[in-house]
Parts: sequence; C-alpha cells; structure tokens
Amino acid sequence: MSYTALYRKFRPAEFGDVKGQDHIITTLRNQIKAKRIGHAYLFCGTRGTGKTTVAKIFAKAVNCERPVDGSPCGKCEMCRSIAAGTSMNVIEIDAASNNGVDNIREIREEVAYRPTEGRYKVYIIDEVHMLSIGAFNALLKTLEEPPEYVIFILATTEAHKIPITILSRCQHYDFRRISIETITDRMRELMDTEQVEVEEKALKYIAKAADGSMRDALSLLDQCIAFYLGQKLTYDNVLEVLGAVDTDVFSRLLRRVIDRDVSGVLDVVEDLVMQGRELSQLAADFTWYLRNLLLVKTSDNIEDVLDVSTENMMQLKEEAQMVEPDMLFRYIRIFSELSGQLKYATQKRVMLEAALIRLCTPAMETAPDTLLDRIRAVEEKLEKGADAAANARERIVYVNADSAPDNRPKPELPNAIPEDVQEVVKNFRSIADEASGMVRGYLKKARLSLGGDNRLLVVLPDILSASAVGREDHVRELEELIEQKIGKKVEVEVRHVEDGRHFEDTFVDIEQKINMEITVED
Repeated sequence: MSYTALYRKFRPAEFGDVKGQDHIITTLRNQIKAKRIGHAYLFCGTRGTGKTTVAKIFAKAVNCERPVDGSPCGKCEMCRSIAAGTSMNVIEIDAASNNGVDNIREIREEVAYRPTEGRYKVYIIDEVHMLSIGAFNALLKTLEEPPEYVIFILATTEAHKIPITILSRCQHYDFRRISIETITDRMRELMDTEQVEVEEKALKYIAKAADGSMRDALSLLDQCIAFYLGQKLTYDNVLEVLGAVDTDVFSRLLRRVIDRDVSGVLDVVEDLVMQGRELSQLAADFTWYLRNLLLVKTSDNIEDVLDVSTENMMQLKEEAQMVEPDMLFRYIRIFSELSGQLKYATQKRVMLEAALIRLCTPAMETAPDTLLDRIRAVEEKLEKGADAAANARERIVYVNADSAPDNRPKPELPNAIPEDVQEVVKNFRSIADEASGMVRGYLKKARLSLGGDNRLLVVLPDILSASAVGREDHVRELEELIEQKIGKKVEVEVRHVEDGRHFEDTFVDIEQKINMEITVED
C-alpha cells in the first residue's frame, strides 16, 4: 500500500478531532442538535486551519443516520460513503478551475433534484473568491432561495474579494490561526501514535514555522521525519532540513549590528549562505527574534509570554541591556519590509546584506524613527575620537618620560589665583589645539572670561557649540590639559552668548584685558 501523508492520514473525521476552532465547532453542533441548520455558510481563514475538513464533517453530520451529540457517528452507511468520497449527496467544487458561469448553471440545474439518499445535498465550493462576477451573479438567486434539501458551504482565504450580496446571504464563520501550543500538542499526540521519537523543542519550532496552519505543520513534520527516517528527530535536525538558523546565530548577528561592525555582519551572512540556509526564512526568523527582544526590553515578567528556553531568556535579557527600544523598532521595520521583498527577489543575498548594512549605518536613512540612532552613532564616533586622542597623549607622555606610568596618586593641586588664570589665557590657544577633534574645532571660536578666583569661563557663540563643549567629559579633558600646562587646577565653565545679545553685553573679555595678541584660525 502506498504511503499516506500525515495531514491526510490523521485528517479529523468528527468535530471532536478538530483543534483550535472551538467557537465554530460548538455553534455547528448546536445547530445540528436543535435542527436549526442554515442553507448557506461561508468559512473564512488562512490555509490549513480546517475549513474544508469542517465542511466535510458538517456534511456527514447533517446526513448521519445516528448522530452523536451533533457529531457524525462515522459508522453508518452515509458517513462511510461520504468519507470515501462516493456519496452523490456531497459535491465538492474547486472554484479556481471551475469559475465560469456555465459551471454555476450546472449547479442550478442539479439542485432541482432531491438527494437519492440521506436528507441534504451539500455543495462545498472551495476558493469561492476565484469565481467570476458572472458566476457570482448566476449563484446569487440559488443561494438566496435554495430548496429545503440543499446546503451551500463556501470556503475562502480571501473573504474581501467576495461580493457583499453573497456575504449577506451566508452565515459567516472566521477560522482562526491555530496556536503554537495547540499545534505542538497535536503533533506530539500523532508522534506517539506513529511511535516516532521527537524532541519537544523540535516540535515547537515546526509549530512556529507553520504560522498557524495545522496542515503546514504536519507537512513540515513529515518532511523532517523522512530525512531522518528511523532516527530521533532533534531540534538541530529540523533546522537543517528547513534551512533555518539557530538563535545563537541571531545573537551573534545582532551583536555585530549593535557594534556597527559591517564586515562582521557580512561574515555571518557568508557563513549562512555557505551552509545553504534559506534567506527568506532567515529574515522572518530574525524579525521574530527582534520581536522577542523588544518584549523583554519593554515588559516585566515576560517569561510566561515568550516560548523560549531559560538559556535563551538569559541571553535575551543580556542583549536587551545593549540596545534601545527605538533601535529595535527600526530594526523590525527594516526586516519586516525585507521579508515582503524577498518573496519576489532574484538577488536575495544582496537585499539581505543591504538591509543589514542599513541597520549598521543609520546615517543612510532619513526616516523619522532613525533620528535617535543617527545621533547615537555620531556620539559613539566622537567618544572614540576623544578616547583615541587621550590614548595618544598618554603614549607621548610615556615616551618622553622613558618609563612606565607611575601608579602613585596624583598630588592635590592648589587652586589657581587670578595670575594663574591669566597664564592660562595667554596659552589658551595652544592648549585648545591639543584637544580632541570636535572640541578643538569649537574652541577656535571661543572667547574667555573670568567667573571667580579660579574659574575660567569659556564662552561659545551659540547653544549648539556650548552644549557640545560643555559635556562633562569634554570639560574634564580641557581642565586636564590646563593642569598639564600650568601645574595648577583651574575650574572651567562653558557658557554661550544668548540670542540677540553680544559677548560684551554679558561678559568681560579677559584676553583683551591682558593685551594678548590672538590668532584665531577659520
């Protein structure tokens, strides 16, 4: 006997076997028990959620000779013939290939004849949204006033394409996506029946990859079992068969992106491509990974919501401290757009690499949600520049001293007196030239004033330059340069000239007071 696929072998035969659609099953069973059966039903929902299966069970139930609690007995002659597909009472029509007016006219002619056996003739029209406008119009009158022994069940994945005149004549049932837990439980039950050993983690990944479709989940499970026939099906086996990527790779990829390491990111992509991973699946799974990270970042006690292991949860919590929510929103937006584009792309790798480079270099984007990340990237560059300059100065000092740095505590410097401040003013331009890149540029436009016995006011022409120079680390850098120059501690305070005013209106120019020649580079 030929092999039967899992989704066909274990197709539900009665209402009790249908999983994840309790709101529909309960309603249909109550209608059958109360003999309040409608004449037209519309079943909507994504693929693999049970629309056609429930339609066939319903057709059996309304014709069953001995129904049990609104469900078909499965043993009477009518149940057996419908299950075998030999009954003349249940007519299945594929609207994708029978979508013309003539096909519907045949139905109109057939409904005039009573069923040869049983109580109802049931017409199941699958993918009904594929019917032409003419076919819908031909169906309209029959659907509105069918004979008492006829039931129409229309099934579709795209209810919005059906004319409102058809919708208004049907009882409308929405089939929900089946939860990961429900799909996992069903697969575990079937694997026990088939006596196949499968890791729980593997079943959960397959359930997540099925995206709410029980049929897709069983098809994927069938594929994985066939590849590792006779062996225990592990999580790693499933990743290999489906061309998917482990979460450790996502963690490595995310850390490269956070570090803005473009070459490192491209190395990860190269490894995945050489392993034969499916890039569309990679984009979808990475988006899901970012979603989990966002939940951990923005919510407390999220462990019960996220279906991840303890080790992965610890990893997510660690990475949540490394990234800001606005960055995650931007990453998710870019990869959500990428997932849709990869379906039709011929150069998937190029598009994936371009998206990752966009994550690493926010300056390439102009979207509003990129602003904070762009500012953050500029600050990181400036901090790296300041650190490099500080390290360079330390190296120069060590070379001049011709010895290793002395770890002894620095002596407390005496407070400067005005004469010492004057000494700083005379040497300020040479001191400023030793500052780090951005600070050095702003200080070329600075003017000096006195704020007390040992306080030097550095006055900038606008608030933007003052806020940059006035950062705590930049002020500390300037104070250290002064200490190195004169051997005294001078407190530096950064101010700016208010809008609409001149420097002379608020401050005393002490450079002019001591008659110093000033050379300011443009």
